[in-house]
Amino acid sequence: MPPLRIAPSILSADFGRLADEVARLTAAGADYIHVDVMDGHFVPNLTIGPPVVRALRRATHLPLDVHLMIERPEMWIERYAEAGADLIHVHAEACPHLHRVVQQIRSCGRRAVVALNPHTPLSVLDYVLEDLSMVLLMTVNPGFGGQSFIPQMLPKVRALRHLIASRGLQVDIEVDGGIKADNAAELVAAGANVLVAGSGIFDTPDWAATIAAMRKGAQALAR
Repeated sequence: MPPLRIAPSILSADFGRLADEVARLTAAGADYIHVDVMDGHFVPNLTIGPPVVRALRRATHLPLDVHLMIERPEMWIERYAEAGADLIHVHAEACPHLHRVVQQIRSCGRRAVVALNPHTPLSVLDYVLEDLSMVLLMTVNPGFGGQSFIPQMLPKVRALRHLIASRGLQVDIEVDGGIKADNAAELVAAGANVLVAGSGIFDTPDWAATIAAMRKGAQALAR
């Protein structure tokens, strides 16, 4: 298994103190900063754009894990790359020419990630998986933070890990939606190695302790 990484989602942050919140996450032991970009069309919510990503780039040395929940992501990839995104996610559902968009991300020198909504089958990855650094499996329907994890997504995580292993690839599996310290271990056991958590971290009194608890559960499985 690839190493475990924790990616707090700033969707649950105090946007009036965003730089301070990101600095606190960095000190708490986060591995990535997950940035949810929503356009009010692909998902029913509206969040942030490249200027905020540019400001985040100045606020932390951690990789920025930028999740584009938007229509026509190919129109924006270069701008998010220039703003400082390290990993750029596009949704398979938003890309009729998915292979082309993945190559566009790679041509910007960024790590390409394809995200799948809960209902989307893994078969859409058949002809792009070798070009990806990571696959994001949504474990809630995207658009809003604070939702409950969909337990039927555990078999999907297992199936994706089996698919990656069967092809001899080194591709990370990220999960996003309803991730908390009390379900992190079962997701890692299923094959996930990058955990996105918004309210599961921000709504706890001690972010460092919560991140440490997520790691502890995963390490217990490894022994």
